[in-house]
Amino acid sequence: MIDRTAVIAALDAVVDPKSGQGLVAAGLVQGLTVAEDRAGFVMEVPAGETAIYAPVRDAAEAALKSIPGMARVSVVLTAETAPAAAPRRTAGLSKAATDQGRAKAPVATERPAHVKRVLAVASGKGGVGKSTVAVNLAAALAARGLSVGILDADVYGPSLPTMLGLSGQPDYVDGAIVPHVAHGLKAMSVGLLTKADDAMIWRGPMASQAITQMLTQTRWGTEDAPLDVLVVDLPPGTGDVQLTLIQKTPLDGAVIVSTPQEVALADARRAHTLFQRVNVPTLGLIENMSGDVFGRGGAEAEAARLGVAFLGDLPLDAALRQAGDAGRPLVSAEPDGDVAQRFAAVAARVAASLGL
Repeated sequence: MIDRTAVIAALDAVVDPKSGQGLVAAGLVQGLTVAEDRAGFVMEVPAGETAIYAPVRDAAEAALKSIPGMARVSVVLTAETAPAAAPRRTAGLSKAATDQGRAKAPVATERPAHVKRVLAVASGKGGVGKSTVAVNLAAALAARGLSVGILDADVYGPSLPTMLGLSGQPDYVDGAIVPHVAHGLKAMSVGLLTKADDAMIWRGPMASQAITQMLTQTRWGTEDAPLDVLVVDLPPGTGDVQLTLIQKTPLDGAVIVSTPQEVALADARRAHTLFQRVNVPTLGLIENMSGDVFGRGGAEAEAARLGVAFLGDLPLDAALRQAGDAGRPLVSAEPDGDVAQRFAAVAARVAASLGL
């Protein structure tokens, strides 16, 4: 087991060329992760200074590799975003504000190796059961005979390890991450790289880098056995992680999860707007926690207003929560139950939309 104190001492022996201090003392070591035989961190430097710090990154990697028992090292060098010039005012609105309403040109991207389709599961609002839906939808797609992977892209609140009963760091083979397999799903989450109670005190660029590495460096499929669909469980909102995913890989579609009440539907609209602006098709809305407590029918009506499909409704069911806490999707635990059959119907509509 690598000693965290030894890691910090090794990094502090590398000198920051600007302050003359060790890297830790200079505040250049961010998001430090130390595990059994590996360590990594992000070095964020001022805009325009990556060339100065590239040799420092190399020295930090060498220092970590010199620690006995160290098998894998990851030092990510990233630059802070340069402050933007003050925008000109136009009719009382800044240019940045007026640009919000304009569709952005799609960025050239590349699909993860040996993955046929990438499906995003999104929500504008937290607490609507998006991760529960993502896991059970993935399981329902797998039950249709598809090869399915699931990526937990919520780096600040990863829930996939709990919901699939996973623990322990993944293996690395020939520079690639080998995902865990549970309930017929290939799974990867930042929660598998850290301790369960660790807080990810990361800025946006650090979170984006983590997503990029898990997306592109995980061995989701092979040439002989490609993955049919990769389900990406996005964090709530429309921020850095969503934009990073859109920039790094072509999305074949997105499903949006909402509860029936207006406060959640308003955020679902924002999520749909984001996907519209970057030319990602919204395959439809799913109403979760439908029933007496939160009402019902709100997401179906919203889907009609947005002109997208309504994929189905899922009840507020204690068994669904209990199965997630126990580390087994309800679709796998009770495949003949009402909830599992509802997920099967949703999966059939999603698969058809993806051409699978």
